[in-house]
Amino acid sequence: MRWSEQTIEKRAGELPLPGLARSIRTPDFAGITFHEVVAKSALNRVPEASSMPFSWTVNPYRGCSHACVYCFARNTHRYLDLDAGADFDQQIVVKTNVAEVLRAEVRRRAWRHELVALGSNTDPYQRAEGRYQLMPGIIRALAESGTPMSILTKGTLLRRDLPLIADAAAHVPVDLSMSIAIFNDELQQSVEPGTPTTAARLATVRAAAGSGLDVTVFLMPILPWLSDSPADLEHAVSQIADAGARRVVFGALHLRPGAKEWFLEWIAREHPELEAGYRRFYGQNHYAPAAYRKQLAARMVPLLRRYGLASVEDEDQPEARYAARAAAQAVPVAATGLTLF
Repeated sequence: MRWSEQTIEKRAGELPLPGLARSIRTPDFAGITFHEVVAKSALNRVPEASSMPFSWTVNPYRGCSHACVYCFARNTHRYLDLDAGADFDQQIVVKTNVAEVLRAEVRRRAWRHELVALGSNTDPYQRAEGRYQLMPGIIRALAESGTPMSILTKGTLLRRDLPLIADAAAHVPVDLSMSIAIFNDELQQSVEPGTPTTAARLATVRAAAGSGLDVTVFLMPILPWLSDSPADLEHAVSQIADAGARRVVFGALHLRPGAKEWFLEWIAREHPELEAGYRRFYGQNHYAPAAYRKQLAARMVPLLRRYGLASVEDEDQPEARYAARAAAQAVPVAATGLTLF
């Protein structure tokens, strides 16, 4: 059945979605509802108090069908009167006119051509991007205005836009990052059920490197007792190096409100033997204990050096700030056990 024929009731009276045009379902995305909105703005100003190294973001989607149980952005769905669990995975807001609005915004005389981050909240290359095709217009609008950009994704749909991104990189700074957290196929499908396989993402890194682009891999979150053994880490780093990545940003799992409840529920269901340990680590904290993170860094930094992936230790940098700076500004370093997700 055609996508345009899948219109359902708008739910305009139920969801605080200004500009809602329609809500649709399609058999190609079983269980998912897409809420198409007409956006008044595309650029999002990052609060000055934030530690992020960029001032602006563009998020063509809210919610994410990748359904990663640890996703830090889950709590943002509560602002829409939706829950941070299943609704985040299944109720996706699509800003259908985002590229046109962005083009107008970056043409204004007041625009200072500051770096714009794509993928800082939800993934711009989640599966729906294959239908909506919002990213090409966003990339063109930024590049044609002389605006530098960073792209962070788990999505292999990125490969569609590699020629466009390579062309943009010839005119403006472009930082490209692929998030690959899990290198065990069974665990990956359990913790990130809507994402492309690890092998497919590594192939995308290889394709991007083959297009002349420098690629950072976000090896994060590293999951205590699930993906942090010496053998796990060496396997991951060797695969990343073989794919042609230039640098790695790594970090232990941290759990913000919304994500914490959803993740701990998943642990209790899928790995009950680890529930006590995770509640000890994260029950009163968002971050893994400092001693664990220091131990993780002590293993990772020499490993990255051995595989020719840049590594710099800087324990004074706050975690999110340092990891984000490495990715968003294309600093040729790897974070030392630092967490962004």
